[in-house]
Amino acid sequence: MTQPLQPLSLQGRRALVTGSSRGIGADTVRYLAQAGADVVINYRNKAPRAEKLATEVRELGVQALTQGADLTDGGSVEDMMTAIRVEFGGLDVLVLNASGGMESGMGEDYALRLNRDAQLNVLNAALPLMGPGSRVVFVTSHQAHFIRTTPTMPEYEPVALSKRAGEDALRDRIAELTSRGIEFVVVSGDMIEGTVTATLLERSNPGALEGRRAEAGRLYNVSEFAAEVAKAVHEPVPADHTKLVGSTEGFSG
Repeated sequence: MTQPLQPLSLQGRRALVTGSSRGIGADTVRYLAQAGADVVINYRNKAPRAEKLATEVRELGVQALTQGADLTDGGSVEDMMTAIRVEFGGLDVLVLNASGGMESGMGEDYALRLNRDAQLNVLNAALPLMGPGSRVVFVTSHQAHFIRTTPTMPEYEPVALSKRAGEDALRDRIAELTSRGIEFVVVSGDMIEGTVTATLLERSNPGALEGRRAEAGRLYNVSEFAAEVAKAVHEPVPADHTKLVGSTEGFSG
């Protein structure tokens, strides 16, 4: 992978990436570690995968902490933050990457509990560890970011609405975060090749990926999008707190 950040540009920074044992989260961890950040790899039930990633990034000379936590469980989140305080002393970067809602057997309200409520709970639990100069990055999709003005596939609508609800709830905290000296940015991406969500959507709506690829011109893959998330940790925050990645063709808002 090409390194999107300058070597040592994040040296001494401590970063938690939720949902980072695989996919976009894992590649974001790799990029942050390559730039010198100490990293917390959060997972729900993929401990071996998280430990393998931790071993990989430790070879870069950074510290890596693996933390299993169900983000919809407040006690589990608090335990994770306690471990981070003990090991790292605090946090400088919080990347809210974990999301879901298309899984089976999780209950009708799971998407909202994970994509809105859990995002706020993680932020609240992390704030005591974060000081001035810290940054919060929320990762979302164009299908969710633009859901108020652009319909999406019926299969994805509950997830899109819940993720937009999470984004709105986090944006409501910008004034408070700013008063603490903490920056906030949303990173919204088009459909990403190789993600679990894209696979599930393609399975339920055959041709969805190819149709979007034709409309957009091209789609980012996992490592390319993760590079943009990693850059959002370090680059100046846009005035509207929003970084759009990939084509917005077909979206309005």
